[in-house]
Amino acid sequence: MDSRIQKMAEVLVNYSTRIQRGERVLFRGTSPLAQPLMQALTREALKAGGLPFNYLHMSDENRIAAEHGSLEQIAAVNPMLKLMYETADVIIRIEAADNTAELSGFSTDVVQARMRAYGELLNIQMEREANGTLRRCTTLFPTPAYARDANMTLSEYEDFVYRACLLDQDDPVAGWLQLEAEQQRLIDFLRGKQRLHVKGKNIDLQMRIADRTWMNASGRVNFPDGEIFTAPVEDSVNGWVQFTYPAFYNGGVVRGAALHFEQGVITRATAQEGEAFLNAVLDTDAGARRLGEFAIGTNRGVDRFTGHILFDEKIHGTVHMAVGRAYPQTGGLNQSSIHWDMICDMRDGGQIFADDLLFYQDGEFLV
Repeated sequence: MDSRIQKMAEVLVNYSTRIQRGERVLFRGTSPLAQPLMQALTREALKAGGLPFNYLHMSDENRIAAEHGSLEQIAAVNPMLKLMYETADVIIRIEAADNTAELSGFSTDVVQARMRAYGELLNIQMEREANGTLRRCTTLFPTPAYARDANMTLSEYEDFVYRACLLDQDDPVAGWLQLEAEQQRLIDFLRGKQRLHVKGKNIDLQMRIADRTWMNASGRVNFPDGEIFTAPVEDSVNGWVQFTYPAFYNGGVVRGAALHFEQGVITRATAQEGEAFLNAVLDTDAGARRLGEFAIGTNRGVDRFTGHILFDEKIHGTVHMAVGRAYPQTGGLNQSSIHWDMICDMRDGGQIFADDLLFYQDGEFLV
């Protein structure tokens, strides 16, 4: 086994989620390819005194459901996962896709049904994270499908993943704590600010952030991590954004997505490719056409776009926005069964003003 897998498991168990004796822990792998990391995690959780349980999705689970199921069957919530999402103390989700475009080409009804199936779990997760009864971390295990999407060999992609997770360092935890301190300085500056204006060749958005909380993402909730984020006031977003990179969501792909906002609502959504899928997801429910998150990426180890949002949203010099559900701990109120992040590069003339003060230029903080 690659020694970096063991190192990753140690950091996830002892730093990211801090598993304690007697705690119920769910390790959820999105395909059988996740097993090496799940095995290492299980060993580390047992050493910590936790009670680990594993749930492994089969290959092409979404595609098979979409091809052969009725809408009722496709939208059915997995009761085993629901029970663990309601009762586990810790959940670590391991992305390990062997097919990254499972739902491409299916009808909007099918896509929306599958969103509802996962949406109930997402809502439980976010509510419990906000009230402190659940600690959750999402990570990724390198697979050939991810490497192909990133135009890398598997070996090159493995190096990229483990470097972005700081696992190439002798003490990864020290690296994450240093990033946490740097991000806290930015959050301290933004505390109390009333509004943001985000400008650039691909974006001109204004939003209020009054009384909202900025979160410091430093390897505990996502792994890798590296962002600061909040939730805009729901009816305050006005303007437009043309997302720089392709947007992937539950097996669907959208390229060249552009969103136009009026008083917080997406009034027009277009795309060069995948426009029908984009609008199908945005029509999942009423909250799907509002922003639930605005964030700024800070991870310099994520130095290229790879086609996986867990990494791409952390690219230093980018901002990303999530349509749909807001994280309650930010003070966001938007409710939805989706949470879909999309990315805009700011390194070529992008600016962010906080209460008319320029604090971000060309992908770098000026604070």
